[in-house]
Amino acid sequence: MSRAIVTGGAGFIGSHLCEALLARGDDVLCLDNLSTGSEQNIAHLLPNPHFRFIQHDICKPLDIPEPAHWVLHLASPASPVDYARLPIQTLKVGSLGTHNALGIALRHGARFLLASTSEVYGDPEVHPQTEDYWGHVNPVGPRSCYDEAKRFAEALTVAYARAHSVNTCIVRIFNTFGPRMRLHDGRVVPAFIGQALAGEPFTVFGDGSQTRSFCYISDMVRGLLAALDSAESGPVNLGNPAEMTILDFASKIAQVAGVACKLEHRPLPQDDPRQRRPDITRAKKLLGWEPQISLDEGLAQTYLWFAEHSPKRSSPSGI
Repeated sequence: MSRAIVTGGAGFIGSHLCEALLARGDDVLCLDNLSTGSEQNIAHLLPNPHFRFIQHDICKPLDIPEPAHWVLHLASPASPVDYARLPIQTLKVGSLGTHNALGIALRHGARFLLASTSEVYGDPEVHPQTEDYWGHVNPVGPRSCYDEAKRFAEALTVAYARAHSVNTCIVRIFNTFGPRMRLHDGRVVPAFIGQALAGEPFTVFGDGSQTRSFCYISDMVRGLLAALDSAESGPVNLGNPAEMTILDFASKIAQVAGVACKLEHRPLPQDDPRQRRPDITRAKKLLGWEPQISLDEGLAQTYLWFAEHSPKRSSPSGI
């Protein structure tokens, strides 16, 4: 039996990943400081004897005496609301946290997987985004704490691979959605669903012509495990290349929720990406991976989860 250490394991993607690792027979040690994660996300895993949770800030060193075969580093605030509220913590987990997680992998001879982000591409001038594109990032803008933290994390990961021969892999995660997202985390899926449930108009920033592509959580977890089990170092994009405008997405949510598509426009935030779509050629070729869940199917499941788990009131959120 292999042991996986998952930082940020009580978060949205992290909790689903812990669940999948357990399902395939791995021991899982979940680390999370719960700044944006929640014990509710992993409550159903706690009775499992192969699962252990430690509340810990990975920015601080941690000695793990048990053998470890995988280290998956997902710890970081990941929504605009969170990293605007926690800019220093976001930069620290991208630097100190990545350094400590890589140190654990080095000591145990474990394979290290870095969950990076499409935000390393910034407001892209190349479309769709390929892994060879270096990005268009404002290093002093309001989103820079997250963008640059992840870019530094990638550089540090590559440095550990070159200097210490750590077996590493970098994945760049594009917009992902599904159950266990937080209603007010500032991302468009929970924002629109929350507003639909509350009977409120959808908050659209700018004219709504900016595009996004959305990958359902089960597809993302499959991609992460495929990258973990491969010999690839990356970076490799993981996301759904099906692209749509925010206006079209609002209409889609309205259709799923059975409500009228009423909009409330607000100014576009500074440095908000105008377009976002992954080129997943590398993932298809090297990992044998591509999304399988349609947007309609994923949104239906996500809407039902929010309807069952969320209060009926919403507040304006960002995109």
